[in-house]
Amino acid sequence: MIYFRGCLSREKLKEIPHATEELLHKAGIEYRILEDEGCCGSVLLRTGFKEEALAVMQDTLEDIRGEQVLVSCAGCYRTFKEDYPEILGEKVDVIHTSRLFQELVEEGLLETSPSQEKVTYHDPCHLGRHQKEYQTPREVICAYGELVEMERTQEKARCCGAGGGVKSAFPELSEEIGKNRVEDTRNTGATTLVTCCPFCILNLELSQKESSSSTRVTGEEVDILDLSQFLLRRLKHE
Repeated sequence: MIYFRGCLSREKLKEIPHATEELLHKAGIEYRILEDEGCCGSVLLRTGFKEEALAVMQDTLEDIRGEQVLVSCAGCYRTFKEDYPEILGEKVDVIHTSRLFQELVEEGLLETSPSQEKVTYHDPCHLGRHQKEYQTPREVICAYGELVEMERTQEKARCCGAGGGVKSAFPELSEEIGKNRVEDTRNTGATTLVTCCPFCILNLELSQKESSSSTRVTGEEVDILDLSQFLLRRLKHE
C-alpha cells in the first residue's frame, strides 16, 4: 500500500502525515511513501486548469498504478475515486484514512477507551457531499470521545470556505465562511473539532484566529484536528 500524503499535508500540515504514519506503525500496517510524490491534480481541476491537471494526473498515475492508495485528503480521495477513471480511464484502488481507521478499530488493532471529551465533526465537501462518506469518521470519533453534532451536518453542512479555489480568488469570502463554521463549532460546547481534510483545517484555523477578537464569536478556542491527530492523541492519553 502507498500512503499518498497530499500536497498540503506534505508541505504545510506535516502533523497529519506524521500522525497517520505513527498510527500505521502501531497497527502493524505495511506501507510505503513516494519520496518524489507529486500532486493528485485536484486543485488544478477545480480551478479550470484542465491541461495542466491532465499532465500532473498522468505522471501520478504512473507512480501509483496497480497499488492500493491510502489518502488523508478528502480532495485527493474524490480525485482518485472519480476523476481518474473519468478522465484517464483507469480506476484507482483508493481508501481514505477514515475508512482504514474504522477497520483498524473494529479489528482491535487500535485500542479504544471512550472519554468524556466533547468532540464535534465537520464534513468536508469532497468526502461528504461528493462521496457520501458521513458515518465512518463519526464511528471512529465515538470510539474515543463524545460526539456532539453541529446544527448543520452531513449533506447540509456548511463548507469550510477553502474549496474550489475560493480561498485564492476570494480570500475575504473564504474567511467569512470559515468564521461561520467556527461559530457553529463553538455553539456545540465541544472542545475539539475533527475533520478529514487539510484544506478545511487550514482555513478553519485561520478563521478562528481572525474571529478571536470578534464580538460575534465568543467562547474558548477549540482544537482543530485531523482525524489521525485526534486518534493518536487519544491513544497516547491512555
